Amino acid sequence: MRTVEAITRLVKDEGKPLVSLVVPAFNEGAIVEKNLGVLCDYMESVEHDYRWEVIVVNDGSMDDTGRLAETFARTRPNVRVLHHPRNLGMGQAFRSAFEECDADYVVTLDLDLTYSTDHIGAMLTQLRATGANVVVASPYMNGGRLSNVPRLRRTLSIWANRFLSIAAKGHLSTLTGMVRAYDGRFLRTLDLRSLGQEINPEIIYKAKLLSGRISEIPGHLDWGVQRADRVARQSRINMRMLRHTMAVLLSGFLFRPVMFFVLPGLLLLLFSMFATGWALIHSYEQYQSLSRYPTFGTRVSASVAAAFVQAPHTFVLGGVTGMLAIQLISLGIMALQSKSYFEEVFHLGTTVYKAVLGGPGKSR
Repeated sequence: MRTVEAITRLVKDEGKPLVSLVVPAFNEGAIVEKNLGVLCDYMESVEHDYRWEVIVVNDGSMDDTGRLAETFARTRPNVRVLHHPRNLGMGQAFRSAFEECDADYVVTLDLDLTYSTDHIGAMLTQLRATGANVVVASPYMNGGRLSNVPRLRRTLSIWANRFLSIAAKGHLSTLTGMVRAYDGRFLRTLDLRSLGQEINPEIIYKAKLLSGRISEIPGHLDWGVQRADRVARQSRINMRMLRHTMAVLLSGFLFRPVMFFVLPGLLLLLFSMFATGWALIHSYEQYQSLSRYPTFGTRVSASVAAAFVQAPHTFVLGGVTGMLAIQLISLGIMALQSKSYFEEVFHLGTTVYKAVLGGPGKSR
């Protein structure tokens, strides 16, 4: 039989919001037990405000990550481990965890703790204080910091986020970061498709489509933490940089296809007009000098032929760039139409999904 104190505590706990801390892991055997202990110790320190659980997603690790995580979970009743039979990527790891979450708030964090555990509380406080749907820890905003990050990685990350910020036409300084806190009900309305790191920009994009409130707090990304482990994994990290760069470009296209088609098309059109203008000037000069031709049509034809012989590059460049410009602008218009159709379908699907759930205020 439960004591009065236990019943009182249970009632008090039921009134607290539940936080699901989602932690993907791939070949993290060297740090998994230690860092899960650090995360659990931090979550215990905020138990006066929250109920909590940790969901570890072993994403097809080829070392002892899965076994060690399971061993740790057996000592903690609120730690769960999900397993992928092979490495499917960050996006699928998040999606698998999100499907298991019924929490009021969902926090995503990297197991290597390059963002300290203090970010969890700061993001949750911001989420509750502002009523935001998404809170992002940003090392690139005022007050944010980067420490011990290699120069190439730092440069690529900064410019990737600047590019996406322009594409998203928003105020966010970080769109690729994974350290975030979400309103659980809002997160469950998003139909996510990405398998890799591009899931992070995808979430921002779809949240903006639904007029979600997105907020940022200053973050501190410190690669000095777990330095030895990161050095050992540096070759793998470098191999992922190219894929990440391509994912950023594709995400930029998702946000703003006009940047990839219409703007280059307009630039080519201006160049084509410049080259065509010079071709017309050359043709007019030849027209003035060919007074021996009796008819207007014959004189114009001869002047164009003479101008082409004199400066063929102006005709070729003007024609080729003109055709490319028309094709790019046409593709841009088609992309904008497709984006508009997608947004309409996404809104419709979200409305239907909310209706199935019984309204936006009801969780699964």
